[in-house]
Amino acid sequence: MASIGDAKGRVAEQFRQYRSLLAPGTPLREGLERIVNGRTGALVVLGDNAIVQQISTGGFVINTDFTPTALRELSKMDGGIVLSSGLDRILRAGVHFVPSGSIETIETGTRHRTADRIAQQAHVPVATVSASMSTIALFLEGMRFPIEPSHQIMGRADQALATLSRYRDRLTDDTRYLTGLEIADLVTLRDLVRVCQRVEMARRLAKELEGYVESLGIDGRLLQLQLFELTAGVDETATLLENDYSIEERPGKPSLEELEELPTGDLLDPESVSSAIGFGAMPLDTHLRPKGFRLVHQAAQLDTVLTRRMLDQVDSIQELFDLSVEDLMRVDGMDAKHARALRDGLARLAELGTQS
Repeated sequence: MASIGDAKGRVAEQFRQYRSLLAPGTPLREGLERIVNGRTGALVVLGDNAIVQQISTGGFVINTDFTPTALRELSKMDGGIVLSSGLDRILRAGVHFVPSGSIETIETGTRHRTADRIAQQAHVPVATVSASMSTIALFLEGMRFPIEPSHQIMGRADQALATLSRYRDRLTDDTRYLTGLEIADLVTLRDLVRVCQRVEMARRLAKELEGYVESLGIDGRLLQLQLFELTAGVDETATLLENDYSIEERPGKPSLEELEELPTGDLLDPESVSSAIGFGAMPLDTHLRPKGFRLVHQAAQLDTVLTRRMLDQVDSIQELFDLSVEDLMRVDGMDAKHARALRDGLARLAELGTQS
């Protein structure tokens, strides 16, 4: 039997699909906004099946192509509207719906109570427009999702974007500091955890902003560009950290994906983060030795296979800085161009490490 959490997860995923269909600039959203601007209400069933037909009485068979203006004009009639499952045709209008009165609903208005019960009984989404409040809502399987106007979403998105920008700056500072500690062989578990916290915070804010981009539709194009710029390299940093801090004594490698399940309060707790990424109850002042994947990537951006071959030739990161171009060229697959680039990159990192 599916759990309540699983059921809510499925409904949330279904909402994300319809959110893009209801975003500004889409035909359906334009039609609903025309109804809002006309200060009238509407009940629109977003799909047709046998149950919808069973609980429908009266109305008129329209069966015409969907257009925003047609939706607006037909909403002036008493009763609801039924669209095809592909949302490309208006099937019926002026329909009176009689869903089961035994279905529980917390809604109070007649239109919204009916919409909620239709969504639960027929398992199809139902959109409503409130004439008195001039708001749009989507009903899915007993849950109500408000469809907000762009300016409200943009206000929250701007706050989230500013917060993400600050966290990205902190992530940059913390990774630079971690680089200096790695060069000096002074990394502790606490230092790794700090960077992992920044990565996960940035990921969570990015996920929230992705939802805003979907909700904004054509109004979210600039936000999408800003989000892309601020999140570039975050996932790559996570992968490099996972490769760097895997150890033989611990099965597998630290996975930052586990941080997705942590409540926000636990994400702020270093010990909870340490346990989640696979270090168990290990003290936070435990000395760690990275393998060097992130350093090599910063120095020359070699591919993973070549990086692994080279790191297998040394016992510690510190030995990397003593290798000459000739030494590096002895690694299988390393040519003179990449060897020189790596040698120069390591020299720059060593200089920065002494300054940090």
